[in-house]
Amino acid sequence: MTSPVRALAVTDRDEALELCARNPAANVFVASRIEEGALRAAPGSLLGYRVDGELRGLVWVSANVVPVECDEEALAAVATRIRRWHRGCASIFGPTEQVEGLWEHLAPHWGRPRAIRWRQPLMVTTDDPGAAGVPLDPRVRPATDAEVDLVLPAAAAMFTDEIGYPPFHGSSRGYRSLIAQLVREGHTFVWVEDGEVLFKADVGSASIGAAQIQGVWLHPRLRGQGLATPLMAATTSLVLRDVAPLASLYVNDFNAAARATYRAVGFHEVGSFTTVLM
Repeated sequence: MTSPVRALAVTDRDEALELCARNPAANVFVASRIEEGALRAAPGSLLGYRVDGELRGLVWVSANVVPVECDEEALAAVATRIRRWHRGCASIFGPTEQVEGLWEHLAPHWGRPRAIRWRQPLMVTTDDPGAAGVPLDPRVRPATDAEVDLVLPAAAAMFTDEIGYPPFHGSSRGYRSLIAQLVREGHTFVWVEDGEVLFKADVGSASIGAAQIQGVWLHPRLRGQGLATPLMAATTSLVLRDVAPLASLYVNDFNAAARATYRAVGFHEVGSFTTVLM
């Protein structure tokens, strides 16, 4: 039988974006990759599941595996397609029900993961926190091209804290290029003092009217001083003004301090993500 799963092409772009737009907060990562030109630059990285010619689900398959609007049949079919590919995958993440369903099919073939973050609340806001009376820290601003090398150690520290290992070994060239791209796009927000980044946050993905905030980091020596809320409020205000009308993020459920900060800024839960770290 012919598989209902196939790699999508440039001609599928609009249909794929329409599927992502059913849930912008959850699907902005994949939508952003599509709008950045992945269907042309990285053929085979987006798999589509079709029934009677209709696109019913997507899965991004690159360094990360990310399902979009997939039901159980789509997950089973995609798992069959990618189950031998696990060595190329660093993580699976996305809406909890879809990731759990996909992992159920892949686990017997992919083996033990390094960790599973079973519940990561997906949070959104469309309201400028400043208009709601939340103080905005005026020191937060977009990073400049000249500050890439200042941002790099803060970004690496955040990554290591979150994932458990550093983002690069040896040369930082590849990781630096990723940071430079975010800065160039105006998607990295910082507080810099005396040549040191004390706070940073990134918009990792922006598309379909949504911007996904990630990489939020405050220097350890400044934690516990009541700075997080005004810093994050300022970041959110800039994102809503300059990037997209909906800001989203997902956070580990055990990170009570971060969740409290996001709620204070105006974010509320609309769903749950799960991340399988390979």
